[in-house]
Amino acid sequence: MSEPDRGIEPSSIESLVRAKLAREAGQRPEDRLWMSLAIHEAWRSRRSVAPRPWVGAVVVPGAVATRASELPLPAAISRFGSALPLGHRSSPGCPEGAFAGSTQGAAGPHAEIVALLAAGALAAGATLYVTLEPCAHFGQTPPCADAVIEAGIRRVVIGLQDPDPKVAGAGIAKLEAAGVEVTTGVMAPVIEAQLAPYLAHRRTGRPYVVLKLAATVDGRTAAPDGTSRWITGDEARLDAHRLRADSDAILAGAGTVRADDPALTVRLPLDEADTYGPVVEPIRVVLGTAGASAKVHPCLEVSGDLGAALDDLGERGIVQLMIEGGASVAHDFHAAGLVDRYVIYLAPALFGGDDATPLFTGPGAGSITDVWRGRFDGFPRPLGADVRIDLVPRADEREEGT
Repeated sequence: MSEPDRGIEPSSIESLVRAKLAREAGQRPEDRLWMSLAIHEAWRSRRSVAPRPWVGAVVVPGAVATRASELPLPAAISRFGSALPLGHRSSPGCPEGAFAGSTQGAAGPHAEIVALLAAGALAAGATLYVTLEPCAHFGQTPPCADAVIEAGIRRVVIGLQDPDPKVAGAGIAKLEAAGVEVTTGVMAPVIEAQLAPYLAHRRTGRPYVVLKLAATVDGRTAAPDGTSRWITGDEARLDAHRLRADSDAILAGAGTVRADDPALTVRLPLDEADTYGPVVEPIRVVLGTAGASAKVHPCLEVSGDLGAALDDLGERGIVQLMIEGGASVAHDFHAAGLVDRYVIYLAPALFGGDDATPLFTGPGAGSITDVWRGRFDGFPRPLGADVRIDLVPRADEREEGT
């Protein structure tokens, strides 16, 4: 009779923890600067690679690494050339000899490969900074860990371990087995925020849900006659379009589609592609049925249980889902505990009564002890005359959600 599976033995857990602490203890003063540049580089792929992660990488030959620490961090970032071509040396004013790259498209090379190709023979003996753990499996591209080893990289500094079950420490293990020094956890909180939608998708199988709301200070989203254009000004609406561009799908309720006939497309200045990459128009999703002549077509129509709908969208590769209306849909997602981030644009205006449409329609907390409480993520951001406030659930609220 075989022994029952006891899971990971305590001695194995202890060894894993010791290995993790040792990797984090290996951080050096210059690591934060170079990782900042990798983070900066990753933003260039933000809008064009999902469901893959938007990752940045920098190859730094040994003689360059210590000289970089002499530069002020903001100057180094601002001079790193956000508009430079694929696989590039650092721009004038930065330490020479560094090579950067970001993930390319939905099926192109990963960030590490782009940076290694740019570095060529200079990668031998260099340090690689990468925001997310290199993969160790064959997918759309060959394993990045193999390429790192073959290039002769001496040390790899990783921001986060990849939670994807196909990776999940395998890349780190392969690098260490080949004698490559690995340091982890450098600027991990910053990278966790940058990759929050990807991390949520890989851990839950569902999209990261962003609920966008625009209201007056007294919490009203439309007048009694149904008019709502525009509560907020140009800058706030432009920021909302950036949220759309960051999302893989936008969902609106059938009632909003009938009342407002929104196109749910992205409208941004053309030069933004230089910083964040080209915009891929999000999939339009209607909760219910859209009329045949609605501007939202072509769209995906969903109905039924919201959790099941999110499961389906996650299987379709939707990493970030933006909810854009209306008040009943907002209520249903909120009440079900399915929102990962609330983005609220507040205008310095008042309807001054209780007959205008509120942010949510539907039953709310029956007692003060039942009030949903999250936390502010960052400071309120002024946008022209308006302000943007971001709320995220607390850990205990997340655990109670479905």
